[in-house]
Amino acid sequence: MLALRTSQARFVRSFQRYSHTVTNAKKITLPKLHEMAQNSQKIAMLTAHDSLSARMAEEAGVDIVLVGDSLAMVSMGFPDTSQITLDEMIYHCKAVKRGCQTPFIIGDLPFGSYEQSVEKGVESTVRMIKEGGADCVKFEGGRELAPMVERLSQYGIATMPHIGLTPQRQVATGGFKVQGRKAESAFRLLEDALVLESAGAQLFLLEGVPTEIGEVISSKVKIPVIGIGAGAGTSGQVLVQLDMLGGFDDFKPKFLKRYADLLGYSTSAMKQYVQEVRQNEFPQREHSYSMKEEEFIKFTKLAERV
Repeated sequence: MLALRTSQARFVRSFQRYSHTVTNAKKITLPKLHEMAQNSQKIAMLTAHDSLSARMAEEAGVDIVLVGDSLAMVSMGFPDTSQITLDEMIYHCKAVKRGCQTPFIIGDLPFGSYEQSVEKGVESTVRMIKEGGADCVKFEGGRELAPMVERLSQYGIATMPHIGLTPQRQVATGGFKVQGRKAESAFRLLEDALVLESAGAQLFLLEGVPTEIGEVISSKVKIPVIGIGAGAGTSGQVLVQLDMLGGFDDFKPKFLKRYADLLGYSTSAMKQYVQEVRQNEFPQREHSYSMKEEEFIKFTKLAERV
């Protein structure tokens, strides 16, 4: 337990030193994101699910950190995103908030926390902002959510509607399939975007649409559009952090680029640890604590009495 507490203390000290180094950096704000989009400066967004993943994203220079309901699958082991609760999302959002200072933080409203009514959506949003510490909330849906967007906008709360491929509705849309491949369905997505922007939306997340549609929608609205599987014509990009780090070897969608082999590297390191423990190669002397010889002699004499 002493070793564990010592390790924890070192982590805290390291984290405090790191936190001190970023205090001079300016917090990314909504006006800043709008300015970046207007100046054609691409916005980099990643998900995070705890303080460490948030810290890494911040150190990498990410503009937006999304506490997405995808953590239900990549962090909690659920088969889809529909089973995570608002309380659990708030818990993770609070952890992310503690881990980073400068990125704009967006909290995802999970399935079942906003669909029932505008009042329910407002209540869930206020909790995500007040308890979770989010700067903005994201939720899936089109023009049917315009009344909720308008109400939240009146309260000065920033929203990010998620249109296109919406995982929470994947059963109704026929699974995880690209949306907007037909002219009529693509035009409906554009109409959704325009209606939601008019209602007061401040950002969009556009997922799983043809590149051409992503570019057109981004050009027709005046607010930043962050894409995932929506081509290079959007205002910025988002990926799930554990996906782009290579945390899974069985998830290979076309839009994903792996920048590392986290699963392979981590598993290899753990295998080496297991082997060294079993062969008594770890810990070595440099990993162990010692005591003065005279104190050890006293101890052995005391130990002989029992």
